[in-house]
Amino acid sequence: MTKTKILNLKGETVKDITLDEAIFARKENAQLVSEAIRIERANIRQVIAHTKTRGEVSGGGRKPWKQKGTGNARAGSSRSPIWVGGGITFGPRNDRNFKLRMPKVMKQNALKTVLSEKVTTNKLIIVNDFALKEISTKKFIEILGQLPIEEGKILIIIEKVNPELELSSANVPFVKLIKVENINMLDLAGHDYVVVTEAALEKINQNFGKKSA
Repeated sequence: MTKTKILNLKGETVKDITLDEAIFARKENAQLVSEAIRIERANIRQVIAHTKTRGEVSGGGRKPWKQKGTGNARAGSSRSPIWVGGGITFGPRNDRNFKLRMPKVMKQNALKTVLSEKVTTNKLIIVNDFALKEISTKKFIEILGQLPIEEGKILIIIEKVNPELELSSANVPFVKLIKVENINMLDLAGHDYVVVTEAALEKINQNFGKKSA
């Protein structure tokens, strides 16, 4: 059984809970995690580089010189790829598709594996609530200092939109705030600590528990 503590914003223990072993007690699977990260990176890749072919470059409608008698090589258009300012052969195109697909079960198992690793290394912190009464970056940083967090990047997972918390954390470069339905591999693997509210934890159990599998 995997047991942990629920803390308040002062870092004090509120109660003990038992985590769902189907989610938070999975064996290490580096290959699955690596594959899930590779696929997520590919799916958010923006294809920007784009070159024009000879059919897209403007101009070149007139034959540069007559076919014979000039001593020059034959040329039909100044937009030829061998001309400066002409079309590009085999250049990058913005219609390239780098999208990849991963089965839902494998994706969920990868997320569970990373969550389990956070539990094993004591980097999953559960708080009973993370509501702030006012917008204050100073207060927000003070709260983080009271939680069992050492140096590193922090991912905070909440159950619903919290304007005060969102604005208070906006200018803290090592903190990212996401809603529970937006959990993804890049955020989980890219942050050292994961802080989850109790309400968000319940939603994770609903989404990734045995029934969902």
